[in-house]
Amino acid sequence: KHVIVVSHRGDWRGAPENSLPAIEHCIDMGVDMVEIDLQKTLDGHLVLMHDFDVNRTSNGHGRVCDLTLEQIKSLRLKNGMGRVTTVQIPTIEEVFALTRGKILINIDKGYDYFPQVYALAREMDMLDQIVIKSGHRLDKVQRENADVLAHTIYMPVVNLNSDEAGVIIDEWLAVKPLAIECCFSQCGERELALMRKIQASGSKVWVNTLWPSLCAGHDDDVAVFGHNTRDSWQWVLDAGASLVQTDRPALLINYLRQQGRH
Repeated sequence: KHVIVVSHRGDWRGAPENSLPAIEHCIDMGVDMVEIDLQKTLDGHLVLMHDFDVNRTSNGHGRVCDLTLEQIKSLRLKNGMGRVTTVQIPTIEEVFALTRGKILINIDKGYDYFPQVYALAREMDMLDQIVIKSGHRLDKVQRENADVLAHTIYMPVVNLNSDEAGVIIDEWLAVKPLAIECCFSQCGERELALMRKIQASGSKVWVNTLWPSLCAGHDDDVAVFGHNTRDSWQWVLDAGASLVQTDRPALLINYLRQQGRH
């Protein structure tokens, strides 16, 4: 009956994406979970960055893996309009220090760094705040990251339109994940049945309303620009989602609170 709101790359409309201010805004507005992306520097530090390079989001150039942390820290992030701000690229340690005890953290684009994230979360006593995910099959994750899978909140990502979606979901339900992220560019009875199956198992359904191809067109823009929550957020909730990742966290929280569901 209650829905967890996940903010995509922080509040990137109010601050640079994947930045400390963007995460602080999420905490202040009552967001339940913030999604972040990780890349590793030349000298082995994990920093928040969606792209492999810093070109789009900062005033610098080059791949993160070719830059040292000192070089990364000399850069400044751009806001949503492409203007350079005074905000630095944060490390995962800085993010954990800011968020400890305040908000859940969803690690996206970080499969190769799971052991490093797990070790830091354990050291900071934050394992119950970290949600780690990937689109890999169960056997691969068990083979490569058994400790991480056993001791953290791990969420598989499944494309419901895939021919193998049913088999993949059955594999994961056997180990009882807390939630499964469901992506679908089209949604018919088959996809709805798969989401009902996840729910019936006791796991939660996560749906992204970021853009049309992730949720069969029932996305944030339909709610905000189309003034049509019935065919966007409400449709997703009726389909069974109890975790929704959005680019409009404040508006979605307000919508849910009107229903007593946040």
